[in-house]
Amino acid sequence: MQATQATSQNSSKSSTSRIIHYIKGDKPGPIIIFFGGLHGNEPAGVYALKNVLTKITAKDLRGEVYGLFGNIEALQKGKRFINEDLNRIWTTDRVDKLYETNESNSEIREQKALNFLISEILSHATQPIYFIDLHTTSSKTLPFVTINDALINRKFASRFPVPIVLGIEEYLEGPLLTYLNKLGYVSLGFESGQHNDPNAVLNFEAFIKLVLHEAGSFIDAPEATIAEATNTLKIASKYCNHVFEVIYKYHIKPDEQFIMHPGFISFEKIKKGQILASSNGEIIKSQHNATLFMPLYQKTGNDGFFIIKKIRPFYLKLSAFLRKIKADNLLVMLPGITWHKKDEGVLRANLKITRYLAKSIFHLFGYRNKQVSGNYVLLYNRERTTQKDLYKHLDWY
Repeated sequence: MQATQATSQNSSKSSTSRIIHYIKGDKPGPIIIFFGGLHGNEPAGVYALKNVLTKITAKDLRGEVYGLFGNIEALQKGKRFINEDLNRIWTTDRVDKLYETNESNSEIREQKALNFLISEILSHATQPIYFIDLHTTSSKTLPFVTINDALINRKFASRFPVPIVLGIEEYLEGPLLTYLNKLGYVSLGFESGQHNDPNAVLNFEAFIKLVLHEAGSFIDAPEATIAEATNTLKIASKYCNHVFEVIYKYHIKPDEQFIMHPGFISFEKIKKGQILASSNGEIIKSQHNATLFMPLYQKTGNDGFFIIKKIRPFYLKLSAFLRKIKADNLLVMLPGITWHKKDEGVLRANLKITRYLAKSIFHLFGYRNKQVSGNYVLLYNRERTTQKDLYKHLDWY
């Protein structure tokens, strides 16, 4: 699968203005693409990219580093989005039809320009590629990494001293990183803190430096610089480096009056029956003894809150082993499950039958993304499409 190619001259003209900063190193090496401000009310990533990248010279670097603006118009207006969420419109169907329609709004124009630039970068890429999306949250939070659950993402994400949250792709439709992960590249999201917290910028700066270090971009980076960045994130994350998975999302319906109860923070432990929020005046209680994640304290967005739980290391190792030996071939022996596109790791399952199977079974084999079609569901596994040959020789792999 390749990124959709754009032919618009307007996209070409706008590509330069979308680059926060670009560095081409003196030596060959990886290509790292950072996105800042995909949501316009989250400018901290843009500030951090400017602060870090402008101080790096070609002699300091292997490969190429891009810092890209996300939603430029929304950034200028300080709004999450203008017409629709730019980080929810990257479904395969919408991207495939992006240049076939005259429909246009602010985010579609931004999407076309971003997609054009991504396609241009990928068209000449022969080295390992990393996509890093920088975000902040409306609530107080520990810094953390979010990933689509592919082994290359797990391995790279584990190099950073912060919590990892996987499985969010099950609950969100059309994030940019989910689309890019389908292309087979390492794709990580990093949330550095609350929107207006000055420490969010500092955490971003530390993370950016560590990404360049772990990917092998830096040439002889001072040990003190890496140690300081590592320590910054360890302290900010309160030395938490557990792996969590999302088990629930409260989705806000159109015109619903959702109010999160004040004072919650991300990664706060909650109890079953605890009051979390209200909807149209009715209280919402937790159905789990677990951990609260990204409670919503802003007017825009439809993700009210998530609930996450720790994953035991045994299950992480077991799922990695099952994926390496392609044990998902056994799933088609179960009733109601057939291959839809085996080479792309897509299963077709009868909903009437598979609803009796535990979701955790599919998670072990790497099937988290899904698309419902009538009485069937298509289940997507990223392992069969990952371009691991680009990464398997690297230290972190």
